[in-house]
Amino acid sequence: MIITRRNWLLRCSILANIAVLLYICSHVMIGSSNFSVRPSQYLIQDDTNRMQFKHSSNKANLLMPPEKELEDDIRVNELMKSQVPEKQSEQIVNANAVQISLDAANEAFEDDNRFEIPTDETKLLKKEEAIEQDINGASFNSSTNNNIQNDLDSKLKSILRCHDRDFQPAIAQRGDFWVLKNYVRADHGELKCWESITYTTHADYSFLDNLPPLLERWNAPVSIALHAPGADFMPTISSIKYLRDCSPESSLIRLFVTFHIYFSSKHVPKVIPKADEIFATPFNCSLPSPFANVSSQQLYKTQKKLLYPVNVGRNIARDAALTHFILASDIELYPSPGLVHKFLEMIARNDPPLHRTAPRVYPLSLFEVDGSVSVPKDKTELQELLRKGKAIKFHSRVCAACHGVPKSKEWIAANETDDLGIFHIGKRMGYFVHWEPIYIGTHADPHYDERLSWEGKSDKMTQGYALCALDYEFHILDNAFLVHKPGIKVLKKDPKRAMLAGKTNQLIKKVIYPELQALYGVRKGCAV
Repeated sequence: MIITRRNWLLRCSILANIAVLLYICSHVMIGSSNFSVRPSQYLIQDDTNRMQFKHSSNKANLLMPPEKELEDDIRVNELMKSQVPEKQSEQIVNANAVQISLDAANEAFEDDNRFEIPTDETKLLKKEEAIEQDINGASFNSSTNNNIQNDLDSKLKSILRCHDRDFQPAIAQRGDFWVLKNYVRADHGELKCWESITYTTHADYSFLDNLPPLLERWNAPVSIALHAPGADFMPTISSIKYLRDCSPESSLIRLFVTFHIYFSSKHVPKVIPKADEIFATPFNCSLPSPFANVSSQQLYKTQKKLLYPVNVGRNIARDAALTHFILASDIELYPSPGLVHKFLEMIARNDPPLHRTAPRVYPLSLFEVDGSVSVPKDKTELQELLRKGKAIKFHSRVCAACHGVPKSKEWIAANETDDLGIFHIGKRMGYFVHWEPIYIGTHADPHYDERLSWEGKSDKMTQGYALCALDYEFHILDNAFLVHKPGIKVLKKDPKRAMLAGKTNQLIKKVIYPELQALYGVRKGCAV
């Protein structure tokens, strides 16, 4: 009896459970007919209200701690629940559960795809992303470099207080010489006086093979005065065209080199075309360079027995330079790379040696190298050549006293450093009384005497006396140097040149030296 009653109760409970399940299912089915539209609306409304709530809050919330932000999110959720009917709230919960499941499925799908072999399209997208990152990095670096350069320019402008100079073509007279100033101008256009250094030099067209290697190392403005009397004029023009059109360094030459031409009033070329007419047609680059294998005997100058007016060329090129600082040098002397930027950085640093009040120039150490080696790229490489005997101090075998630099042994022994600085401050006195320094100076320095010729020698001695009499200091640069075109010079007897040198010495002694003493004064220890 008891067992029969228990069986009956069990059967009733099963029927009751089935009825409950059917009731629940019917409600679920009825609710699902409204679920497809409204939950998404509530979800959107929920997010919108939350955004509006946060947006209306104080700006200080941008800095609130994570715990505070979590509390605000909880309050927003509670607020939203209170605004939604109970059944809709249940539907929102179900919809959230479905959305969470979909998100989880998507994440799993993405995780699986991470290990798939990328298609061409994904490779392209990744490449584009990498390029974009490189561009952004380059833009950042460019911006940083621009800021550094602007800071350097600002310091130089403040320290130098120089004035910009004219860059227009002009025809002028200089003593017995006609000058075509800025006859072929560099593409750099107008320059601010403080933004670079100009390498000023001179030559006839037979020496123009030195311009490309010089410019490759200098990489800054060059002002060159070319002596082109009579029939030397047209080969000079052709050489300029070749350098600008056909040389491997033609882009640098166009950008940086300004050519001036000068000649004696007694040897004016028959035809002097305007520069824009000459360069209207490019040079035929299938032809050899006009200065290739040209000897001095082929020059009009030599055939007419003209002397080379070296100091006229030096002064023309120097006066035409647009920058405050100038390096008046010879075209066969190649500078150490990076000199311009390092020098300007040194000036901008304004280290204690630069606070001295005496006038100054910045001499460079000079060297020659054997014809079998390349010109050294830095001081460390130069030191190695010196150790091997493949390099020597400039003119050691011709006129050691003329180019002996104070503290030269110590300079050679000192290790190279990254920056440029002042190694030693010397004077043109004592053992160095006949020193002919080549240096970075300014337009304020004395000019070279234009009565002196290259053949007569001693062409820089009188200018050296003027510097000494004016009490110039010689701030020798520690890592900068000049190297002559490969090939070590030896002293050769030249009776004709010896005769001209004798005449020059008499001119200096009897005429020029007394003039210098009257103009610049007499200082103990100074000599020509």
